[in-house]
Amino acid sequence: MAGYLTGFDNDFFSQFDQLRRQMNRLFGESAGAAGIRSVAAGTYPAINVGASTKQVDVYVFAAGLDPEQLQISLQQNLLTIAGERKLQLAEGVQAYRRERFSGAFKRTLALPEDVNPDAVEATYRDGVLHIVVQRKEEVQPRKIEVK
Repeated sequence: MAGYLTGFDNDFFSQFDQLRRQMNRLFGESAGAAGIRSVAAGTYPAINVGASTKQVDVYVFAAGLDPEQLQISLQQNLLTIAGERKLQLAEGVQAYRRERFSGAFKRTLALPEDVNPDAVEATYRDGVLHIVVQRKEEVQPRKIEVK
């Protein structure tokens, strides 16, 4: 009946469906929902950003990293965080399922234009990297006294 309404026979649409299934198999995508720990490529580690009138706070959730191996840079209001997480298996053990990301990563975030590249602090505690970027003094709101 759909063929009658659309002017195409049903075989035409089934060929598109078959092509879609083949492409999913080819690229390793499944038709089902992604797992709870699945992340899109380029989104590791997870990041939260908050801002106030005085500073911008960046929280990078990266358990299992060596903080001394992290590279953090701020250039032209672009904050770049790079590093690598290595997951070691005991000798003779072969993994048959891995849900944690391992390997090199690089994330770049655009920050507001009024951040001060000379006032950046980073701390790593309990698997969370906290980066504080102060805003420039001249753009912070100031209280004006009424006389």
